[in-house]
Amino acid sequence: MLRPKKTKEKREKLSKSSIKKAKKIFSFLKPYSAIFIIGWVFLILSSLIGLAFPLLMGQLLGTGSSQESALSSVLEGMSISDVDSVAIGLFIVFAAQALFGFFRIIIFTYVTENTLRDIKQVAFGRLLYMPMNFFNQNKVGELTSRMSADIEKIQGVLSTTIAEFFRQIIIIVGGIVFLVLISWKLALIMLGTLPVMIIIAVVFGRFIRKLSKQAQDESAKSNATIEESLMGISNVKSFTNEVFMLNKYKKAINTIKALQIRSGLWRGVFASFIIFCLFGAIVFIIWQGLLMTQGPNPELAEKDFFSFIMFTIMMGASLGSIADMYSNIAKAVGASEQLMKIIETENESDLNIGTAKPDISGRVAFNNVSFHYPQREDVQVLKSISFESESNQTIALVGASGAGKSTIASLLLNYYPLTGGAIYFDGISNKDIDTEHLRAHMAFVPQEVILFSGTIKENIAFGKTNATEEEIISAAKKANAFEFIQSFPNQLETEVGDRGIQLSGGQKQRIAIARAILKDPKILILDEATSALDSESEQLVQNALETLMEGRTSFVIAHRLSTIKKASAILVMENGKIMEQGKHEELIALNGRYANLVSLQGIKNES
Repeated sequence: MLRPKKTKEKREKLSKSSIKKAKKIFSFLKPYSAIFIIGWVFLILSSLIGLAFPLLMGQLLGTGSSQESALSSVLEGMSISDVDSVAIGLFIVFAAQALFGFFRIIIFTYVTENTLRDIKQVAFGRLLYMPMNFFNQNKVGELTSRMSADIEKIQGVLSTTIAEFFRQIIIIVGGIVFLVLISWKLALIMLGTLPVMIIIAVVFGRFIRKLSKQAQDESAKSNATIEESLMGISNVKSFTNEVFMLNKYKKAINTIKALQIRSGLWRGVFASFIIFCLFGAIVFIIWQGLLMTQGPNPELAEKDFFSFIMFTIMMGASLGSIADMYSNIAKAVGASEQLMKIIETENESDLNIGTAKPDISGRVAFNNVSFHYPQREDVQVLKSISFESESNQTIALVGASGAGKSTIASLLLNYYPLTGGAIYFDGISNKDIDTEHLRAHMAFVPQEVILFSGTIKENIAFGKTNATEEEIISAAKKANAFEFIQSFPNQLETEVGDRGIQLSGGQKQRIAIARAILKDPKILILDEATSALDSESEQLVQNALETLMEGRTSFVIAHRLSTIKKASAILVMENGKIMEQGKHEELIALNGRYANLVSLQGIKNES
């Protein structure tokens, strides 16, 4: 449980390497650099004018004093003994701050939103063209988080935090300058006490928040125990494990109790520290300042003392807020670093060295193809596979799970680079063909169809995004889908729901087939497209598939062998090798592995 926290804390610390990587994100700011600089000008002006507030307010509060201000040279030309003049000056300060703040906010927002739009577009574009192995190594949830949560962190920092951070720096530096001008002695006293107390208070606060976070994590665990127990109550009762689950819950809540008591102890110490030390430091500074205003020859004018107090309060607030701002900036740097990893990772466009765009007729040849997945180099999935297919032929792939059938489908689509051998399309190696051009001549109908949220019409049109409604309807009819589509009140405009949840398995398969028909590919890949369907749906889908396969080279990964009897060639695979090859009748006559599979399915069907 502690390791992730350490990692998180490490991520929130700024390092030279992380800053160097994150700085690349600022390349997206270049198109808006001119207006961004104007925003910074408004920020600096707003911050500098803000320093006039504690200065003038202090002078206003001390207008009854006849002593000359140490800041008379700074306020030269303004009658600081005149209450009206100082009040007017304050209103001018507020008006200027409001005006500069307005322009600064809208400029920073404009630049931030345009920059984030560009980042999102580029990052998503890079993701879409990433090789399949990238998605094998990265979880979709994490990638989605990069595109949402990480960009939100950057948004907050670019639009607000970074500006406020530098604004507070200007206030602190400017405040120190004015404090020294007012009284260098009192400034040394203040700088020797108050900032130290504020820093200790910030560190204390972070430690207490860490304890609270640990308690929240343990609370989440205890809630998970309750949820698991109640959702699986039948299992708990059938195994008579009520006592076990109760003890598990007791352990979790005892841990929470110990953490909360420890947190309460430190909160008490923190409260005592704030009351005694922090406020005590403020009282000490005020006491020392008041002593300096008294006597026959006071070292400090009352109006300057009030200005000093106002500057101290403003600086204290700035010091207190800087820690959280720094933490947010550090998080944004980490988020930028992760986003830049995505943007700079080589994708298919970078790796694709093939440029040829030949006419694809459907002739395919595997020549001693060997393959292992990049993350599993010790497991050879395909071992010197060789076979050929002429145009318009149907090649069926059969065998047990793990034999390499789906891998062949992935290699046809050029999802992974080969580790040995070559695949030829119309006599040209797939390495020499432009990947996008090659895939444009292929269609893939998987076993588990995933439809996109939207309408049936939009999902069919995914096969040809510029298709007319007549073409979509024609494809739906050929896929035996138009009849059930017409039964819906909204017909083609029917929403399919997330991942097509509102349609049955057979309906989704026919939508996928209609999509493939609309694409009109030269090469078709079917991955056990009917294995999960009931008999009625299977017959409708099988009829649609036969329509789809007409006039195309088809590669069929088959689970039900009755569907591939008419195949031009059947490849029987085992452990990455082709063990038998031929037509249905030829393989039955061999009385080997294929005949055994057919026999087993026949026995299953008879039962």
